Amino acid sequence: MAGNNFTEVTTVFILSGFANHPELQVSLFLMFLFIYLFTVLGNLRLITLIRMDSQLHTPMYFFLSNLAFIDVFYSSTVTPKALVNFQSNRRSISFVGCFVQMYFFVGLVCCECFLLGSMAYDRYVAICNPLLYSVVMSQKVSNWLGVMPYVIGFTNLLISAWVISSLAFCDSSINHFFCDTTALLALSCVDTFCTEMVSFVLAGFTLLSSLLIITVTYVTIISAILRIQSAADRQKAFSTCASHLMGVTIFYGSLIFTYLQPDNTSSLTQAQVASVFYTIVIPMLNPLIYSLRNKDVKNALLRVIHRKLFP
Repeated sequence: MAGNNFTEVTTVFILSGFANHPELQVSLFLMFLFIYLFTVLGNLRLITLIRMDSQLHTPMYFFLSNLAFIDVFYSSTVTPKALVNFQSNRRSISFVGCFVQMYFFVGLVCCECFLLGSMAYDRYVAICNPLLYSVVMSQKVSNWLGVMPYVIGFTNLLISAWVISSLAFCDSSINHFFCDTTALLALSCVDTFCTEMVSFVLAGFTLLSSLLIITVTYVTIISAILRIQSAADRQKAFSTCASHLMGVTIFYGSLIFTYLQPDNTSSLTQAQVASVFYTIVIPMLNPLIYSLRNKDVKNALLRVIHRKLFP
């Protein structure tokens, strides 16, 4: 702004997403509440099942339990506040609370990107080097592949969150239902080119590097599966990674669709609706994708129920 003639926002932001549709508030509240409860219960059930059944104590299910934990955590950073705002006229969030929400949400999304890469590598070893699987995917390697996504994801986001929080904001109305990076940058009164470049480079590194790992891994996996002569063996090999491939496609597809939308007023509502999908719907879908198509999980559930009923 000319002459820096503005009042800097330092206390609260207003989350105005969907505020222009008061007739939808009750419906949105009920939808968000149902999906959130289903997400928490479904993912916690999956984590508990993996911990209780010794036959699921393998690297594949270790990564899956981490995925379920991330889904519960990052859904919980957005949905409870959105539920409160649907029943409130003010829809406020504190300045600090907004950046904490942004940091944990986007950080956990970055963690999920790299965790999906770890899961893809696990499937690569299981299909392409089955005889060496227990050696290659040792407890030490599994722990390392499980921890590194958190380290890389939150380290990248720490830099981005720091440069965004150092900006001056002259508008308190965030045109979204949660504190997203792009929505916050739109409120800044100062030149955000450098900040946008830092965020773009970090986001590009996260998305492209993790997607490259997954793509190269699955090209190798598919090539190995096609070389199997028996149709039954090919089907069995493909079934071990089909659920993960479906989860990857839905997750990255929704992210790309959301963040490649044109930045103009006519697309704001469309972008918000798209954001609903990857913020609250995908965490709900993951336990369904990895449970309904997985015989090991279904058999483990039956064993646990049998032990409870017939101790």
